[in-house]
Amino acid sequence: MREFQIAGRRVADDTGSYVIAEIGHNHGGSLEKAEELFRAAAAAGAHAAKLQKRDNKSLFTKAMYDQPYTGRNSYGPTYGTHREALEFGRAEYVHLAGVAAEVGIDFFSTAFDRPSVDFVAELDLPAIKIASADVTNTPLLEYAAKTGKPLIVSTGGATMDEVRRAVETILPLNPQLALLQCTAVYPAAPSDLNLAVIETFRREFPDVVIGFSGHDLGPEAAYLAHAVGARVVEKHFTMDRTLPGTDHQFSLDPVQLAELVTGLERTRQALGSPVKQCSSTEAPAVRKMGKKIVAARDLPVGHVLTEDDLAYRSPGDGMKPYLSGLVVGRALLMPLRADDTVRIQDLADAADFRPLDEIPTGVPAAAGTAGQEAPAMATEGVVVH
Repeated sequence: MREFQIAGRRVADDTGSYVIAEIGHNHGGSLEKAEELFRAAAAAGAHAAKLQKRDNKSLFTKAMYDQPYTGRNSYGPTYGTHREALEFGRAEYVHLAGVAAEVGIDFFSTAFDRPSVDFVAELDLPAIKIASADVTNTPLLEYAAKTGKPLIVSTGGATMDEVRRAVETILPLNPQLALLQCTAVYPAAPSDLNLAVIETFRREFPDVVIGFSGHDLGPEAAYLAHAVGARVVEKHFTMDRTLPGTDHQFSLDPVQLAELVTGLERTRQALGSPVKQCSSTEAPAVRKMGKKIVAARDLPVGHVLTEDDLAYRSPGDGMKPYLSGLVVGRALLMPLRADDTVRIQDLADAADFRPLDEIPTGVPAAAGTAGQEAPAMATEGVVVH
């Protein structure tokens, strides 16, 4: 079974989805706002709050770092100063780790470079996220994998060969991997999401937990993602979608994040079990509307039953109609009146049937009737020797 462990929590095909509130830099460089977001994410039921960590001067070329960066979303006159204004250091991370522990939410970060991997590892955060932009950065993937921390890798903009190469880089070093279908469009339309890739990933990587990182508007696509096999769901999170910043517009607000968490649980419950069977909640309807074999007319003792002697009527608390072939041709040991239930013990050669106590009823007890046996549907699975 594919399985992923993070902060003592097991994530697998038979669990609910692990929900990550991606705060990123929606805190705007304010520790106070970041703490507010952590508390709101925990209150909404998210399992984790996530930031982004960059060593900006080593991450960007000097030309990119120094290029002008102005406009509504800018926090500085150049791209470098803009990025530095949004960056938290050790003191802020330690503080937020304490907040996360207080409110009961996991806390980790995306690492965009080797110094950031070291930063996250030294703080002993429970996982490392790798952004879509680095799915082809095999040196960084290898470096992060060697920390032994669980890795969550987004795959936006990648080809299948590139995803395969990333997985082949990580797994020999670190089996704790979650792979997220993602689309590098901000915001993403439904037609951009390609959730069917989740099924492709599940077939291609049978030992890897698969998830969904969504830049779409609202929580609804995540429910579909869970239905096709995603068990990690990451969505951007903000307190106000109208704030300056490129991520706010496609982030979930606290109400939507809570809706995401509860909606994913409803989806898990609705998917239920892959085993097709009559459930305890279906049993009353099956008894009421199902059919059983009854006498079509008054029949004398010794009469050899024919198909014309049988009728199929509700309630369904006796032999099921598909067993009629085992009934026809047998003599009655007692007379039957019209509508009387045809029972095994009333037929000649009843010993040919498996003993009644070995015959499953086929319909479980109705919900709310603990300790009570269901009325005998007698004959599901009857065999003749």
